[in-house]
Amino acid sequence: MQTQDAVAYLDALLDIANVPDYPNALNGLQFANLGTISKVAASVDFSQVVIDAAVREGANFLIVHHGMFWAGLKPFTAVAYSRVRSLVENDIAVYSAHLPLDRHPVFGNNVLLSRELGLSPSGEFAWHKGTSIGVCGDADVATKELIDRATAFATRHGGHVVATPASEKHVTRKWAACSGAGASSETLAEANALGIDTLIVGEGPHHTAVEARELGITIIYAGHYATETLGVEALAKDLANKFNLAYTVIHAPTGL
Repeated sequence: MQTQDAVAYLDALLDIANVPDYPNALNGLQFANLGTISKVAASVDFSQVVIDAAVREGANFLIVHHGMFWAGLKPFTAVAYSRVRSLVENDIAVYSAHLPLDRHPVFGNNVLLSRELGLSPSGEFAWHKGTSIGVCGDADVATKELIDRATAFATRHGGHVVATPASEKHVTRKWAACSGAGASSETLAEANALGIDTLIVGEGPHHTAVEARELGITIIYAGHYATETLGVEALAKDLANKFNLAYTVIHAPTGL
């Protein structure tokens, strides 16, 4: 199929043009190829390891969550040069979707993560420049059980869980989820205002654990990488099914 057709489909599906994001996200097509796609690959992070895996798999359209410029501007030397050279030599296009994928109601990391944990999202959470990125909902589940579910999920995706203290009797009634670096003073303040008792995120700075304890909120840090594996896989599968393409998922856990 034509690369431009895949890009147009994904841009519209994810509403790329209208979802605000961080400057280095550069959502959409980040690196073109000669114009056709034979196989799709999906991974959380853009890296040489992922590019090499895509080459082995014969994929030439790579969908990632954290794209080529996530670490900021760098000259195309050393590692950066090697990455670009590999893309050119193997005719691999790169498409990145960050917050547009986190927030998507069908293929989004937060919707899929909450359902993976047995939760049903019913509201919006984690607002960024007027757009909600996360989800929230009601529940009636022992918080320890929810931590166990998150632990099993993270383990399957090469990560681990850290949770702020929760008593054996603590029950999750209102929860919120924001994948990746979802714990911050801002999301904690929002959770507190909404009466959230359990916040599920990928990671967060140390002070969020201190703040959460004082607010009476349990935070489940389920891993930045693990909580953002679901969206790219679902998106690649949908694109492949839509255009009758083969696809593969490249796992490269960071342990974080």
